[in-house]
Amino acid sequence: MERILIVDDEHSMREFLEIMLTQEGYGVTLAGDGRQACDLLDREAFDLVVTDIRMKDVNGLDVLKKAKAVDPNAVVVLISAFATAETAVEAMKEGAYDYIPKPFKVNEFKKIVREALASRQPSPDAPEDATTGRRKHFDLLVGESPQMRKVYDFIRRVAATRSNILISGESGTGKELVARAVHRLSDRKEKPFVVINCAGIPENLIESELFGYKKGAFTGAAADKEGLFDVANGGTVFLDEVGELTPAIQVKLLRVIQERTYTAVGGTEEKRVDVRFISATNKDLEEEVIAKKFREDLYFRLNVIHIHMPPLREREGDLPLLAQHFLERYSRELGKDIRKVSAYAMDILKQYAFPGNVRELENIIERSVALETSNIVLPESLTLSNLQRDRERMNRRRTDLGPEGIDLEKVLGQMEGEYIIKAMRLAHGKKQRAAELLGISMRSLRYRMSKLGLG
Repeated sequence: MERILIVDDEHSMREFLEIMLTQEGYGVTLAGDGRQACDLLDREAFDLVVTDIRMKDVNGLDVLKKAKAVDPNAVVVLISAFATAETAVEAMKEGAYDYIPKPFKVNEFKKIVREALASRQPSPDAPEDATTGRRKHFDLLVGESPQMRKVYDFIRRVAATRSNILISGESGTGKELVARAVHRLSDRKEKPFVVINCAGIPENLIESELFGYKKGAFTGAAADKEGLFDVANGGTVFLDEVGELTPAIQVKLLRVIQERTYTAVGGTEEKRVDVRFISATNKDLEEEVIAKKFREDLYFRLNVIHIHMPPLREREGDLPLLAQHFLERYSRELGKDIRKVSAYAMDILKQYAFPGNVRELENIIERSVALETSNIVLPESLTLSNLQRDRERMNRRRTDLGPEGIDLEKVLGQMEGEYIIKAMRLAHGKKQRAAELLGISMRSLRYRMSKLGLG
C-alpha cells in the first residue's frame, strides 16, 4: 500500500483528504502543521507528501525542503488557496512535483496524486514502464487514450499487408506520423518513404515532379530528371492532402495504381513501379466524390484500408502526455531546464478546443519554452489572448444543439464549475467573497461546490 503524508493546518481539509485518499486505497498519515510533518519525515518513509503552503512557523516550502533533505527522490505536491506565480516558481526550483491551487476538482486532484506516485524513480531492476503499466509512445506517436490505442492496434494489423491506406482526420492530428509508423513496421522499411505534398506542388509542375521528365520535354528541361515515383520504387509513397489533386493528375495516378506503370513527361518508355500508397486528407472524400471533385474509382483504389485519426479534443488524457513530450523536446533544443507545465497552465490548456490539434499544442509549448524564464511553464508564458478568444468561441458554440442534442446537465455543470473556480481564485480562496462575486449565498456556494466535487 502506498503511503501518503497529508500536511494542512485546517482540520476540515485534512479530514476531507484523508477520507478521499483512503477510499482510493492509499495509506494516509496526517500532520496538523509543518513542524509535526518534519518530525514524521525524520521517523517514517512516505511515497508522497501533500502539503498546504501557507502555515504558521514551518510552511509548506519548509516541509518540501525537509522531505528533499531526507530523500532527494521524495515526491511532494503543494496546495494553496493563496497561489502566486513567484511561489510556484520557488516551489518547482526546490523540486516540487506540482503546485495546485485551491479550490481543486476532486477528480483532477486524484489524477495528480496518481501521476505523482507514478513519477517516482523505479527500482534498478524494474522493467521498462513498470511505474505506469502502459506504453505511452508508439513509434513517433504519443498518447495512451483508448482512441489512440485503437489506432496503434490497427497499424500493427495492417502494416504487414500490401494494401493501400487512406488516413483521414483534421489538420494537425498526426496523419503523416501514422503513415511513417506503417512504413517502419512493413516489409518495405528498408526502402524509401517519399512524402508528396499534393497541395504544395504547383499544378503546372506536379506531373513532372511525380513522373520525372526527359531532356527537351519543355523549356528549361536541360537534362533527364527522375521523378518521385522513381525515387520511391520498392518503398512507400505518402500522398499528403490527396484531395487537392487536379482531375488530370487523378487520371494519371489511377493508371499508376492500376497498371503499376507510368511514363516520364516527354518520354515514350513505360516504367514499372512497385510502391505502396498511403494517402491522407482532412476533406470528406466521399462528399468530394458526390460533388464530382474527386474520381470515384481513384477513391476506392486509395481507400482499401481506412484509418481515422481522432482530434486532440477527443483524446481524453493525452494532452498532459503530449505537452510533457513537447516540453522535454524543446527544452533540449533551446538549451533550457524546464521540467513541467504548471497545474495552472495545464488547467488553461484543458479548457481549450485546439482547432489546430497536436500541431497547435506543439507550437504553443515551443513558444512557452522560448519565453519562460523559470523551470516551469506558467500561464504567463502561454498565448493567453488567443486561448481566451477561442475559449469564448467554444463557449458560444455550446448553445448549438446540433442534430444529436446535448447533455444539458453536464454542460451547465461545467459552466458553473468554471465560474466558481474563477471566483475562488479572484477571492484568494475566501468563500464569502467568492459568493459575493457570484451573487449567491454562502450556503448556496457550499452546496454547489459539494455537488460539483470542488472540495
